[in-house]
Amino acid sequence: MIELKFNIEGGDFDRAGTASSETKKVLKQLNIDPRVIKRTVVALYEGEVNIAAHAFRGEVIVSVSDHQIQAILKDEGPGIPDISQAMLEGFSTASSKVREMGFGAGMGLPNMKKNADQLQVESVPGSGTTVKMIFNF
Repeated sequence: MIELKFNIEGGDFDRAGTASSETKKVLKQLNIDPRVIKRTVVALYEGEVNIAAHAFRGEVIVSVSDHQIQAILKDEGPGIPDISQAMLEGFSTASSKVREMGFGAGMGLPNMKKNADQLQVESVPGSGTTVKMIFNF
């Protein structure tokens, strides 16, 4: 099993995308199906941007086994008060500053759900959010 770890700082949009880019390189070296790589990278990027936009800091851990990629994104931030509402396309709590930068369209969690084979979101308002995604191949 291969494990990759990345730290993400809230507000650091310049580095958001590092985890997905580095993961993509490793998955290509492992000769994983390009379609699986694309789904994984899209979902990871959405998660990274969510951490940058909404949290103080976060961590991304990607584990690759013989037939599965697991990604855990855990942040320290305000949490999500209503996960079912946050899963709706277009729903966003992003600040106007984040929206001016071109982010915050409310597609992060919906896109993560579309691309992952399994998605689990747990959140404690005032504490943070943990997202677990599974990609099978």
